[in-house]
Amino acid sequence: METFKKHRGQSVPLLNDNIDTDQIIPKGYLKRVEKTGFGEFLFDEWRYLTDRSLNPDFILNRPEYAGASILISGDNFGSGSSREHAAWALADYGFKAVIAGSFSDIFYMNATKNGLLPIRLPKKERQYLAELPSKTTILIDLPNQLIKAKEKIFSFDIDATWKKKLIYGLDDIALTLKDEAKITAFEKQRIPAYLK
Repeated sequence: METFKKHRGQSVPLLNDNIDTDQIIPKGYLKRVEKTGFGEFLFDEWRYLTDRSLNPDFILNRPEYAGASILISGDNFGSGSSREHAAWALADYGFKAVIAGSFSDIFYMNATKNGLLPIRLPKKERQYLAELPSKTTILIDLPNQLIKAKEKIFSFDIDATWKKKLIYGLDDIALTLKDEAKITAFEKQRIPAYLK
């Protein structure tokens, strides 16, 4: 997992409430087990017309938002099923952070475990970010838990455990491997005598 300390990027506003995991990545695309390749299908039913051409009315398809890496959204983002593919699709598309009013608990955990920073902000602050000109650079400073955009600075909360994992790029496997020597020593002492 990549480290996340500071990120400078452009944002795209999608301020709908209750965006669920099926809207983020439809169930028809869940047959793969790799974490990559899902960005093409992010918000699939909104991004594409029936002939699979890009929907020019959907905000992610507008040229001024090309390359945006910060998604600004509404309340209850990531509700619905527990599919980890939703976090994979957002990250694969190029998003580094999602700023919303609230998140479903399962989506929040899936995001942090996959290097995607979920940030909770009040509506007034999200509205300010959403109304910035499309090419405005926003700075997310995770160690100091700050968002800087133009003349405004917003603070956000994050659990210290998830903050540390993101800053150091540690997923659950990496955390376990930090104790590899202790695990190996423990396993060696458990080997039955007849196998030694």
